Amino acid sequence: MPIRKLSPLLINQIAAGEVIERPASVVKELVENSLDAGASRIDVTIEDGGLGLIRISDDGQGIPPDELPLAIAPHATSKLQSAEQLAAIATLGFRGEALASIASVSRLRIISRSTRDGSASEAAAVIEASGDEVSDVQPAATSPGTVMEVRDLFFNVPARRKFMRAASTEFGHIGETITRLAMVHSHVAFTLSHNGRKTMDLIATDSRRQRCVDLLGKELDEALLEFESKSALPLGGLLDSGPRTQDSGLSCVWGLAGLPAIARATSKFQYLCINGRFIRDRSLAHAIKEAYRGLVPPDRQPVAVVFITMDPTLVDVNVHPTKAEVRFRDGNRLHGLVLTAIRGRLLGADLTPSATVTMTGRTLDLKEASEGAAAQSSFYGSSPEVASRGFMDSPASPLVPSHPVTSPASTAAFVDYFRQMAPVQKGFVYQQVREAMAEVDPAVAHDPQPSLPVSSEASSNVPPVLRSFGVLQVHKSYLVTEDEHGILIIDQHALHERVMFEQLRQRVTARNLESQRLLMPAVVRASAKRQALLDALAPLLEKIGIEAEPMGPETVAIHAFPTFLFDRKVDPIEFVTELLDQAEEEKLDASTPTAMEAALHEVLDMMSCKAAVKAGDRLSAEELAALLSKRDEIERASNCPHGRPTTIRLSLRELEKQFKRT
Repeated sequence: MPIRKLSPLLINQIAAGEVIERPASVVKELVENSLDAGASRIDVTIEDGGLGLIRISDDGQGIPPDELPLAIAPHATSKLQSAEQLAAIATLGFRGEALASIASVSRLRIISRSTRDGSASEAAAVIEASGDEVSDVQPAATSPGTVMEVRDLFFNVPARRKFMRAASTEFGHIGETITRLAMVHSHVAFTLSHNGRKTMDLIATDSRRQRCVDLLGKELDEALLEFESKSALPLGGLLDSGPRTQDSGLSCVWGLAGLPAIARATSKFQYLCINGRFIRDRSLAHAIKEAYRGLVPPDRQPVAVVFITMDPTLVDVNVHPTKAEVRFRDGNRLHGLVLTAIRGRLLGADLTPSATVTMTGRTLDLKEASEGAAAQSSFYGSSPEVASRGFMDSPASPLVPSHPVTSPASTAAFVDYFRQMAPVQKGFVYQQVREAMAEVDPAVAHDPQPSLPVSSEASSNVPPVLRSFGVLQVHKSYLVTEDEHGILIIDQHALHERVMFEQLRQRVTARNLESQRLLMPAVVRASAKRQALLDALAPLLEKIGIEAEPMGPETVAIHAFPTFLFDRKVDPIEFVTELLDQAEEEKLDASTPTAMEAALHEVLDMMSCKAAVKAGDRLSAEELAALLSKRDEIERASNCPHGRPTTIRLSLRELEKQFKRT
């Protein structure tokens, strides 16, 4: 078959296949043109999901009559004049092919009245194009600005039209496109209508936060944390080409980070923008997800809005037909900037989710509730009779001191009790109570472990602890206490898991975890593939104190195991088998520093989960005191490493609402 030159129509239709995927693609290109023209108001009218009509009206600069034919010519644009400008794109559009592509697959009509010279021209002009047919420019009447009408999209490309979804689905994509454009351009007013019904009406505002809240939902306002960070260091080092701007090397990150409690099932509510252009970028999406590591479950996605302003010479936007993807000169440093900005804001916030109470017909029986508490709760060693009377009104309550705990008498009493009780402590309590008391009396840190016998009667008389309020253990799983904002309900396993995780993370950051040699190697069955995975995980295993090596064709011998897990009677065979399972599912990878960090997080998570107290474990007064004291000291205490909440707050406002006090 001989080589032939393609016709202009076919060339434009091929370009349309890359640029115009669906009606939302047309809306995106036309609205971006309006924004580049300096519009302060943009009205979008849609019929039949965009297949019937797309009308974009703006009050921008407009197009002079003599330039209308050029506007729909392929590769004609007013936004780019030289190859040097391609290295520093400052407009949303620049290729000059959008209108030509749209005209090749629809019936396009452009009415415009120019205001480029500072004042509106007396007359407007109109031009129409359909396929390869272009009309002459005719006079028309309209207000200053431009009106773009696109009718019968894909009328001459039936193969593409039959793949369009239902009108409601296509309009949903259009709505999301307008949402993204309107979110970043808050200074522009937007309206959106479908089949005569207005679905969006946004007024112009100087507040980026207000525009984001208007689009995400006003009910999320209190759950969105605003953050901002600037980097004065050049992200790309010395530039070898391209013009430099006044702000070269300065990058600013602004955004809103949603509380973990409002995380969603998909990443749909993550908005990432570079210099006014919404993009998709795996590295920056990873930075957002990484900032929430340990705060949201792996199957949930955080809500986040991230706007990045940077020197345009440091980002290449000309790498994707729809300009949806970009390339950075130094993506790793930008990744770190976004990660640090979001993580820093989260660490400085109270992430405890608030609970709401809904009363549905049945009145709560207070007598029944108190009997249940007496039967199934443990109140710091109190008898059932004391617990049933309530944990705030009992003068015998060990958690309500008769005098301030900061007084010498109460401090001495607790220190003396600690020294007596130390020999009979189990699990994690001795070391943690010792650390807590050392902050009150430094001499405790140097005390040798006493060997005084302690009677059971003495152990039941718990003196005041370092709290000015009570704690109730419910169903051997949950702790109920209070803070200045209301009632806290704590999952004892989740909180202790977070405590264990943070302690392990600090230790492994400083040095490898301590390990203990096994008298006899523990043998794990492992195929050749799993043995190869074990070799790949060698740096990770060394970091956490596991020494294992192949011993035969299908066996692996474990010679050393972390002392931390050994003391808590964690089975080495079961633990290493689970590690290999994770590696086989590609959840563990130590091949790169970033992957190593993620893998270490997963393994420390496994270790802390196995070492933490479980639901159903009855905790002593000292264990509860130590656990609650650690809650105030560790980072991200609001969530366990899996992302589940450790604490739920029932606010005083909610209580007052339920008791009709408001």
